[in-house]
Amino acid sequence: MGQFGNQPDFGTSAKAITKTDTITYATNINASCLYVGTAGDVNVILTGVAGPSLAKAVLFKSVAAGSFLPVIVDYVVATSTTASDIIAIK
Repeated sequence: MGQFGNQPDFGTSAKAITKTDTITYATNINASCLYVGTAGDVNVILTGVAGPSLAKAVLFKSVAAGSFLPVIVDYVVATSTTASDIIAIK
């Protein structure tokens, strides 16, 4: 989604996210935009971070319900994430 070559400027797939502190290939949401359904904090690891780890997570505080997080992410970290009903959109 967004300003990546060969991608449309709108989402073509979506899936509910299970936040986790496990940083592996299986939990990578592969450069997705996030929709936050229920307000709260969202802790993420941005796309392109070399050697992704919990220490490199960025906490977005007080994300409003029904909003899009204006970043592209690979992981939604469970620690410190209080928002829920999070959807990954690509």
